[in-house]
Amino acid sequence: MMDKLTRSDLYSLEQYAELRPEFRAQVIAHKKNRRVPLGGLAALYFEDRLTMQYQVQEMLRIERIFEAAGIQEELDAYNPLIPDGHNLKATFMVEVADEDERRKVLAGLKGIEDEVWLRVDGFDPVFAIADEDMDRESEDKTSSVHFMRFEFTPEMVVAAHASAALGAGISHSAYTQQLEPLPDNIRAALVQDFKP
Repeated sequence: MMDKLTRSDLYSLEQYAELRPEFRAQVIAHKKNRRVPLGGLAALYFEDRLTMQYQVQEMLRIERIFEAAGIQEELDAYNPLIPDGHNLKATFMVEVADEDERRKVLAGLKGIEDEVWLRVDGFDPVFAIADEDMDRESEDKTSSVHFMRFEFTPEMVVAAHASAALGAGISHSAYTQQLEPLPDNIRAALVQDFKP
């Protein structure tokens, strides 16, 4: 299991101000191996302890939070996005820059969050458990951001550690995509989230 973040893992606002450029560069490099594009409209951004530490540090900085209760609130909000050793957790984004176009696209993609999947070679796809924190879909459209958890069986985790290929895709009637196998650098990064 990947350890959750605690207050002792975080930099003070003053420390973070000094370390931010270097830490930010480290996180950007780390994230390059954790983004899975799914066609031209969508991508999965796989989260882990480092990406969540960065999110918490940035929120504390932006909101100027330095009191224990406020820090704990941020930790409680972001710790659930750290993988537990038998799953992968990701932010799914529909990436359409133009607001009017995005609204139209999202209307046509209603329900897409339930059609995103990952696969360990030799096994059935694992569909996302989406938006456990809140419903992100309205009657008219889906959201451009969804939080997803993919739960894997022990056999799938063992196979992934034994170098089985990983794949990802979307099976929505209006938007079907598949990326199999995932590039080696991404596969290697994601397998580190599994604990055998």
